[in-house]
Amino acid sequence: MTTQGEATLRLLDKADKEIQKLPRVVKGAIYEFQHHFRKNPDARGLRLKRLQGHTRLHSARINAEYRALLLHAGDRDYILVAVRHRKDVYDNLDRYQYKINDVTGAIEFVDLVSVEENVSTPRAVPAPPPVAAKPEPAEAGAPTSLFGGLTDDQLLQLGVAAVLLPLIRKITTEEELLGLTELAPALTEEVLLELYFGKTFDEVLDKITAPVQAEDDVDADDYATALGRPATRVTTSDTELQAVLEDDFGRWKVFLHPGQRKLVERGNKGSARVSGGPGTGKTIVALHRVKHLADRLPPGGKPILLTTYNKNLAADLRKRLLELGGPETVSRVEIVNIDKLAADVVARAEPGGKRRWIDDAKAVQEWRALLLELDETGWDPEFLHAEWTHVILGMAGNSRADYFRTRRPGRGRSIGRAQRAEIWRLVEKFRLRLDEKNLWTYRQVAEHAARLEQERAEKMRRHREGGLNLHREDASVARMRPRYSHIVVDEAQDLAAAHWKMLRAMVPEGPDDIFLVGDVHQRLYDNHVSLSVLGINIRGRRSSRLTLSYRTTHEILGSAVRLLGEEPWDDLDGETGELSGYRSVLRGSRPVLHGAATWEDEQDYIAARVSELIDGPSPSIAIGVPERAMVAEMEARLARAGIAASIGPDGPRADDVVHVGTMHRFKGLEYQHVIVAGVSDGLVPQAYLRKWEQSDPARYRRELQRARSLLFVAATRARDTLHITWHGDPSPFLGDR
Repeated sequence: MTTQGEATLRLLDKADKEIQKLPRVVKGAIYEFQHHFRKNPDARGLRLKRLQGHTRLHSARINAEYRALLLHAGDRDYILVAVRHRKDVYDNLDRYQYKINDVTGAIEFVDLVSVEENVSTPRAVPAPPPVAAKPEPAEAGAPTSLFGGLTDDQLLQLGVAAVLLPLIRKITTEEELLGLTELAPALTEEVLLELYFGKTFDEVLDKITAPVQAEDDVDADDYATALGRPATRVTTSDTELQAVLEDDFGRWKVFLHPGQRKLVERGNKGSARVSGGPGTGKTIVALHRVKHLADRLPPGGKPILLTTYNKNLAADLRKRLLELGGPETVSRVEIVNIDKLAADVVARAEPGGKRRWIDDAKAVQEWRALLLELDETGWDPEFLHAEWTHVILGMAGNSRADYFRTRRPGRGRSIGRAQRAEIWRLVEKFRLRLDEKNLWTYRQVAEHAARLEQERAEKMRRHREGGLNLHREDASVARMRPRYSHIVVDEAQDLAAAHWKMLRAMVPEGPDDIFLVGDVHQRLYDNHVSLSVLGINIRGRRSSRLTLSYRTTHEILGSAVRLLGEEPWDDLDGETGELSGYRSVLRGSRPVLHGAATWEDEQDYIAARVSELIDGPSPSIAIGVPERAMVAEMEARLARAGIAASIGPDGPRADDVVHVGTMHRFKGLEYQHVIVAGVSDGLVPQAYLRKWEQSDPARYRRELQRARSLLFVAATRARDTLHITWHGDPSPFLGDR
């Protein structure tokens, strides 16, 4: 609540993108301006004045050269809708059009001159990512406009800004369309893109417009009410505006797109899944889903579990949920990475254990040492570790008979009974080796935790059905309750079968039990599972897909999608995961690809590019490389150029340095500028994978997919610019470039 003389200043969506393009010195002036304006908008130095011919549009002085355009919503509530050079503000004032949308009741602002210029400016645009087929023209001689098949009335029913209809009728190419949607009101942008990418009028009405349609009559003059409607996308606090000015491009990390709200609030009869490419808002949907469920927990209700693959992502989820729901929401949610969750289950059941846990890399080393001691040359350690981890621990448990019966979909080479018997013999020796060393792999812990939770769930079931004799069993069973009321999983594609078995046992099967989000194209680990086999059944409308990227530009996205190649990707349930229709409305520069003769020459090039980027308006920079040894070498080269470069084991230690790490290291992070280095033949993909090309073609294809996924993940960390560099011969994944 503001006091006498103070004002509220909000920022309209789309204005932030224009501000980001301004010189840093201007953004600094905007920071000072918003501080002074909030304190007293009538201060003489701000020169707040209503523009001639407008009832609500005002200008105010930012500095000697730039002016703020402010929409007065009522009382002392203002919206920053644009920043313009002073020479462009006061001429042709009819260019500025604003109104309350008749359908959504949202505030719209359009600078007609800027939109027209953006449409007509030639652009060099790479081929777009795969999209759904667009409708064929109805007949010869049909209008050349992309939207000639729809009437003005239909477009208005969908919520398109009326003032843009004449310009929309002139749009005949995708480049012109993207030029228009870049500056159009958000709903207009989404409606036009959905139509262009093949959706029907009814589909767009249901998916895009209906979720944000005003529930009451729209008063064309009530800007105060319009300001609070979901379709009016503005910052909700002064700190968010400050984040924009400080280049915090994660400022919308907890912003829920109105079209995603129905996924958050929809009641499901069972488990549900939301998929989508990088930057489509999957995690945002998951966070809002957690808050939605937490707000509806009854007093004393069991907590909600929010889990993900690693501790860095779990820490980020905690921070973002705190921003979204505050301490009250966080207090009702357990936020923990999946392996820590499994470890806690085992520790509670078996306190005092002295085993040391090892990761997959160390486990493979133990397999290699065992095979060397046994003089076994018929199996490689990577295969045996994968078979033990994903098939035996993940699906078959501890039984030799179960292993003989277990299907192995997607596991590569066929295994007969004699071979399974030999593998089981080696597995038993491997388990004994780990026992003697007091070692456990993380997958062993997960499998053990899953069995403990399944036994616990079975006890509760028998007690409910009256079949458990409490004289013989622990009387505490009668006090047992399910671990959680609801479970929400982020980065679901990276969880193993044992993880899913544990989660399934932690929450009773029923309405809104498990909600998962993920993207199989970003799978970085060899976890191929079938959720339905593991008791997580997702059917029909309970599976949804997000297609609009809010982070990565159209140009970067098009290049990144092509890195994935043409092979099919499973969707965690035996079907094909798709990126058709995946798109971005953000525009930017074309990705830069650069080859060098040697790794030293490549490092010199990167150091020069980083020096240039540091002096630009957005110094958030990441450099991803394929091998750990290259991290230290790159950091040393940057240090010689006077550039601080580092990233900690638990996440970035500081925001004012360049972050250098392996490509794996940047999963879940975002940057303005990304350089993916060392994308050379033999490094991406790694040369040793070729040994399986003839001996195990299925495994070879699976490993190539993982390598493609890793490169795809690294490239899509970028918001503004992407550089891909190599030395020697480029990676075959880059194709003809």
